[in-house]
Amino acid sequence: MRESLINNQNEKSDIPISIIMLTYNRQQFVGRMTECILAQTFHDFEFIIVDNGSTDDSGKIADKYAKNDSRIRVIHRKKGTIGAGRNTGLDKANGKYIAFVDDDDTCTPDFLQFMYDLIIENDADISVCGATWSEHDEKRIMDAEEALLLLLRRKHYNVAFPTKMFRRELFDTLRFDEESKYDDIYLMPKMLAQAGRIAYHGLSKYHFDRHESNNSAWTQHHELLDDATLREYLKVYDERTKWLCEKFPDKTDEWMYFNWSFMISMVEKVKRLALTECNDICERIVNELTVCKDYFLQSEYIQDFEREWMERYVI
Repeated sequence: MRESLINNQNEKSDIPISIIMLTYNRQQFVGRMTECILAQTFHDFEFIIVDNGSTDDSGKIADKYAKNDSRIRVIHRKKGTIGAGRNTGLDKANGKYIAFVDDDDTCTPDFLQFMYDLIIENDADISVCGATWSEHDEKRIMDAEEALLLLLRRKHYNVAFPTKMFRRELFDTLRFDEESKYDDIYLMPKMLAQAGRIAYHGLSKYHFDRHESNNSAWTQHHELLDDATLREYLKVYDERTKWLCEKFPDKTDEWMYFNWSFMISMVEKVKRLALTECNDICERIVNELTVCKDYFLQSEYIQDFEREWMERYVI
């Protein structure tokens, strides 16, 4: 696959931060996030924009910014998955630390400084900040297992790669899946599991902009859930659960609970919103929950509303 690289190819290895942003047909958004990065109070970074085969002016807009700021590097590639595009950016990154932003989101001017200070001051492998949907003025220094449990509880942070900064070496053996649309669900636990120390401070420094063309828009607008999306999510959740159980077997009860919790939440959405397109896969989920209902209902982690949904839709 041929790639064209626009602007300076900075070969320095002492750049503190590489920021990677994938863009695909987001001409109405890409300039906004680019301006957010250029407005950062932390200045010593390289900004790698991967144009993932855009057919609109997204790539051209990125090129214009690159001509005016030597920190920006634009890579034009053929259309591919999100994972493939991010891997392209990682292959070109020179920074000691890696941060990801999405082309349709925004971040505060102190986002990079906040994340960098958090990772350096705590000698961490990963730093995590809050977002507009999950702001907590709370600090935690965690090992991998603690960070994974907090991740799966989905109250402080989620699997999205924005809101996190990574020590570059973590990507020496890990890469994004280039086949799945939802590679972050599977890769983020692996990133946390490989880290020795994770520093979290939940102040909001990043804003996820959810809209209908967003890859995960259905998580905010449940009526957009379709059969293909649900099947893909179930596959990735199942693979992730199996991996977690093998990696941290003493927490198997919790990993299984989180998987069942996701399954019953999907059943509730399909039934409540009458998403008839999802009926077949929903019945498969119901059958699986029926088989393991005793374990799920007796779990010490189950919530009252999950019991209610089990009684209403499964039992």
